[in-house]
This record gives sequence, structure tokens and C-alpha cells, in this order.
Amino acid sequence: MPTLVTGSFAYDTIMVFPDQFKNHILPDQVHILNVCFVIPDMRKEFGGCSGNISYNLRLLGGDPVPMGTVGEDFSPYRQWMEQSGLDHTHVKEIPGTFTAQAFLTTDADNNQIIAFHPGAMTHAHENHVSDAGHVELGIVSPDGYDAMIAHSAQFFEAGIPFFFDPGQGLPMFDGNRLKTLIRQANYVCVNDYESEMLMEKTGQSLEQISSQVEALIVTRGGKGAEIHHGGNCTHISPVRVSGIHDPTGCGDAFRAGLLYGVSHQWDWQSSGQLASLMGGIKIEHPGTQNHRPSQSDIEARYKENFGSTIAL
Repeated sequence: MPTLVTGSFAYDTIMVFPDQFKNHILPDQVHILNVCFVIPDMRKEFGGCSGNISYNLRLLGGDPVPMGTVGEDFSPYRQWMEQSGLDHTHVKEIPGTFTAQAFLTTDADNNQIIAFHPGAMTHAHENHVSDAGHVELGIVSPDGYDAMIAHSAQFFEAGIPFFFDPGQGLPMFDGNRLKTLIRQANYVCVNDYESEMLMEKTGQSLEQISSQVEALIVTRGGKGAEIHHGGNCTHISPVRVSGIHDPTGCGDAFRAGLLYGVSHQWDWQSSGQLASLMGGIKIEHPGTQNHRPSQSDIEARYKENFGSTIAL
């Protein structure tokens, strides 16, 4: 099933701080915060939500159609997409801009401090859902403000079921705008922190939000995830991992699993478990697109973790 993945493309500069942020921040002095974290390890990776989700969906054997806007520095990323079997037809280069840049610092507790330059991403509304031709499923992941609004409306008007995944773009929207975006979507996916912000901004409970969509998915890190659907709540267990190396991009890998399950008409338990597994595989590897499990590897680990079989 062709799945349109709208969202950001970015270069991620990932830095690992071998200590805890809390040991170096004085709570009563945050109004004059001036702190430097010495970072011994740094990497530059291919990232961005559309790129990450599409990469993981392709690993599963899905049919992602990535869509986003990039800058004049995109050439290395374009080559990587070609090597990874990803189509870049709908990745539009904006002259005179940089591709979005994320600078992420992760501490020993997997807390993150992120600085983000949107660059070409602010032009993402120049892409249109109809440009992609025939697609049967979509996701609106973090992108430019105007693009997320426009693409949600375009999916809705075209009758294409889609996930609304506000992610780190959530603070851009006020409560009324979020209510509209939720009503347009078929599925909403947030993490636990974002779920609290979503409730605060809309004045609605998780039950009220979930009643407006086919499913509301809330990820809870090492505690797994919850999928609210049809008045029920399905708990998804976390998977066993060989080590926790980098949480960056785990949410995108999780969403790819959900997209695959929905596109193949799986039930929510199976879709959520595949999503959990993809997030677990990702966290074992540094960067967002450096894990390369085969489909048979994924099937084997699914059975190992959940005691049932899937066929990708």
C-alpha cells in the first residue's frame, strides 16, 4: 500500500554527554542559565521525521512515499536515500536554504536537549498531497507549521486515512487548531509528555480525544505504549534489547511499525507490537538510520518477544 510520509528531512548532529544534565544545572538559577556540556563523542547522521519513518517502513517491506523540502546541501542525503531504496521524487529542493539541522545532546539518563534550525522545512507547504498521486495511507509528522495544517486538510479532503503525529511541533499549535487537526485525522500518535500537553492545550482527556479518532496511540518509553481504540485500551509491552545506545529516532521507527500494521489491516495488538519492536531495534544502534535488520530478523525477534508469528 503506497503510504505518503510528509515531514522533515534533517541532518542530525548527535552528541552524547557522559553525565547527567541535572548535575550541572542549578534549578534556582535557570533564569540566568549559562552552562557548557563537554561532549567527547559526536556524529552527524541523516534524520528528520519523514526520512526516518520512510527508512524504517522500507526495512519492513512497506511502500513509503517520502515528501518534504530540503536545502542546497542535500546531495549526500539524496545519495543515501537511493542506496536505501527510497524514492526522492517528492523531496523538493529550495534554493538558497539549508536542509533542516538538528543538534541533539543526550545525557546518561537519555534526557535530550535539542536545538533545531528549520531551514528549507519552512517551505514544506509548497508540496501538496495530490502531488504524490495514488496513495492509500498517510502520516503528517513534524514539519513546517503551514505544511502540517495544509497536509492534514488535504488528506482529510481527499478521504485518505492518516496519522496526525505532532511530535516536537506540538507547541506551535493552540488548542483550537489541535482540535481541528484531531477531528481531521483517523489516528493520533504522541509520546507520554506530548499527551499531557495535548490534554492541557485542548482541555480534553485522553478518552475524549480517542473518541474522535479510530485510535490514539501514546508511547511511554521503557514502559511500552497504550493504544486507545473503540472505548478500549490495548497495552503494548516493551521489547528486550541488547543495549540502550541512542533514543534518537525511536519514535519514528515505532510509527513505521504502526503504518505497516494499518496498511496490512492488522489488529492493534499486532501493529503495536511490531511498532514496539522497531523502536527497540533502533535504540540498540547509534543514529536514526544505521540499523539494518532483515525482514527475517524482524520476524524472528517478534516471535521471540511476543510468542506469536508475523509474515512481512
